[in-house]
Amino acid sequence: MGAVAGLFLLTGAALAADPPYGFGQPATPGEIAGANIDILPDGTGLPPGQGSVGQGAALYASTCAACHGERGEKPLDATMRLVGGAGTLATPKAVQTVGSYWPYATTLFDYIRRAMPFPAPRSLSPDQVYAVTAYVLRLNGVVPDGTVLDAASLPRVRMPNRDGFISAYKPGR
Repeated sequence: MGAVAGLFLLTGAALAADPPYGFGQPATPGEIAGANIDILPDGTGLPPGQGSVGQGAALYASTCAACHGERGEKPLDATMRLVGGAGTLATPKAVQTVGSYWPYATTLFDYIRRAMPFPAPRSLSPDQVYAVTAYVLRLNGVVPDGTVLDAASLPRVRMPNRDGFISAYKPGR
């Protein structure tokens, strides 16, 4: 048993001295900055820009409706549903949507910015992301028509399921 342990120690020391892969390069500060686009629940990280429900409706129709349905209720797949589900979370047939499940409006912005539209993620400008976010929130009855969202107003949007989670997020930590 002692010989096997010694062999593992020697092998570990050899691997630490000579990286086994020999490819790649350290990321530059610019590359890191390009990938560091996370948005926190309190809005930290939101970019400048703004978008309205009206602007979002037009963009949604041309960019999002093909997958999520005309009003977010009848998507290609049930997991892509954006609207509905209010009052279902405590039932055996819970419908998890933006309006029924998500605790923060900033999470919606973050997701749209990173992953949408499906064939071209990260192709929307900040103004377009604010607009689509406003429209999806309007479809869910979270914000009224005429709402304009920006980095100051988006974090103040109170989602219906805000208190449905125990958050590990602690601002300022």
